Amino acid sequence: MRHKPNPMERRIRVRTLNPYITCLLCRGYLIEATTITECLHTFCKSCIVEYLEKNVTCPKCEIVIHQSHPRNYISHDRTMQDIVYKLVPHIQEIQLKRQQDFYKKRGLEMPRSLSVDEKLTNGNLASSPEKENGDRHRNDEQVNLCLECHNNQIKTLKRNYIRCSSLATISHLKKFLAFKLYNNIDKCKDVDILCNEEILGKDHTLKFISVTRWRIKVGVETGVT
Repeated sequence: MRHKPNPMERRIRVRTLNPYITCLLCRGYLIEATTITECLHTFCKSCIVEYLEKNVTCPKCEIVIHQSHPRNYISHDRTMQDIVYKLVPHIQEIQLKRQQDFYKKRGLEMPRSLSVDEKLTNGNLASSPEKENGDRHRNDEQVNLCLECHNNQIKTLKRNYIRCSSLATISHLKKFLAFKLYNNIDKCKDVDILCNEEILGKDHTLKFISVTRWRIKVGVETGVT
């Protein structure tokens, strides 16, 4: 009996996604995916760290990351790396094997924190129903926000409550709002975010703001310049 294909399903070749899951610098699949917080372009960690030793701009869009300390504005992109490992699973096994060989040749014990995935055992992927159905939230501290618009000239968000990492910056929020309000991330420069009537700096993390700015009011206001 032949399986009747679901008309709602669509098969996509991995190679059509390669431009989105490969590093512009080494042309390989992303390993330890690291994203520039200013423009959200992603590269292999080793590639972008080496590149930023001599440059201060993004290799892709050439935006200035920071004149003095560009490496302070890159962060590990766990979500992107998970996508790469899901689409190209053998990459995960190869990376784990390289790590094991590196420490074995030097007579060192491999740190557990560097293990690509705890589900990888003896080079094979092992999964359990408990892990498959488990909580997929990130382990870092989360922040709940209420985004209120005080400008009648722009539309309001259908869902103004969001939950995100405390490590997210105001720049991330501005890009999120620009996409939601204008469907254009480049319009983030036209968006201001305020807390207690004070315009927040783009490099401030939500953790920093929660400690220094959240005094009485719980919400975060947004505006357009």
